[in-house]
Amino acid sequence: MIRLPVIRLLETCLLVLLLVLPAAPALAVSATAFSETLPQKMVLDGAGVLSRAASADVARQLDGFTAERVDARLITLKQLDYGLSLNQLGDALLQRWQPSGDANGLLLFLIDAQTNTSAIVASPSLSGQLSADLLRSTARFTMTTPIRDGARFRQASLDGIQRISTVLQGGEDPGVPQPAEVISPASNVPSREQTESSNAFTWVVVLLVVGTVVPMATWWVFSR
Repeated sequence: MIRLPVIRLLETCLLVLLLVLPAAPALAVSATAFSETLPQKMVLDGAGVLSRAASADVARQLDGFTAERVDARLITLKQLDYGLSLNQLGDALLQRWQPSGDANGLLLFLIDAQTNTSAIVASPSLSGQLSADLLRSTARFTMTTPIRDGARFRQASLDGIQRISTVLQGGEDPGVPQPAEVISPASNVPSREQTESSNAFTWVVVLLVVGTVVPMATWWVFSR
């Protein structure tokens, strides 16, 4: 007959295994976690950072690339496999999803929600239109900045897509969005220049003199 302490020990070990083992590999993502063919769905929000409305907005923008003979997808991730970068995952997905001879180019926008970083990769057929510097700048600044500044994943996605789309359509690169100008509320405290140019000090002196001289003069008149 198994003693009670041994049973409790076995139950504890089993509970620990149930809690720990499924959690470790479930979050990590590599190229093999995706389908072998290009998904029809344009937004693959694995990290769950986009609302339904935001996903619809992003999907509509991605659909606009078809006019340029480009298949575009947005992918968000909770966590990458250890040692795997976003760019490496993107390159692996390019090879996985674009068979040789495909007329359309493939463009992937990737977001890692754990590290708040972004990456954009494009098939070699698009290298003449989309330079490596443009892809790197758009991912690092146009997309990553709003993600790190308030977790604005929708804004980051739309800004990145819009910048790349403009260049693909033959327009000039709009560059990195300028930060919004912060306007400080008006202060009621006068500045040093306003204080120096003001005659308030003179009035204070006059009032002090009047408040002192008039009572003394009145007392002197009525005391005689």
